[in-house]
Formats: sequence, structure tokens, C-alpha cells
Amino acid sequence: SFAGILSDADIDAALAACQAAESFKHKEFFAKVGLSAKTPDVIKKAFYVIDQDKSGFIEEDELKLFLQNFASSARALTDKETETFLKAGDSDGDGKIGIDEFADLVKEA
Repeated sequence: SFAGILSDADIDAALAACQAAESFKHKEFFAKVGLSAKTPDVIKKAFYVIDQDKSGFIEEDELKLFLQNFASSARALTDKETETFLKAGDSDGDGKIGIDEFADLVKEA
């Protein structure tokens, strides 16, 4: 959970902005949810929340359920959104997003 990391109001606003299918834009989401303004340590904490299987990477299946880390009632990302998100974050082309890649992705928002 993001308790103590992000505010509930910011999370609600960020989720409300991408309720419709194909409306998720990672840069907008990271900015709205307040993550892009956070310190590297806080961004790392967020990474570990999203890395559900604790593999040290955010894989495609975890990206698909990305929004549900913020609220269990949130929708899954569409395949297209997931693919776009993965491409944006996977700078080394290994098919997953590592912690440094995630930090870069958040900071470019």
C-alpha cells in the first residue's frame, strides 16, 4: 500500500483521471499522484509496492494491474496501455522494468 507515501486525495484524483479504457498515460498519472515530485527513496518504496512478486523487476503482468496497487477497485490496464507503459520504461529492452528504469520513468513525468 502507498500509505505514508502518497496522499489518498492525490491517488483518488489520479485514478479518476484514467478510469476510461485507453486513457492511462503514465506521465500524467505519476504527476497527478504526486510520485514525480518525491525523493529517490520514496520512488524506490513505490517500486517495491508495485513489484508484487519481489523479483526486483516490474513485469508485464504487474504493469497490467498497476492501478490496483493504488486502489483495489481500480481497473486493469488494457493490453495496449500495458505495452505502451512497458516500452516507455524498459530502456534496456529486457521486457521488464528495473528499479532504475522505474525511477527514470517517474522522473520524466
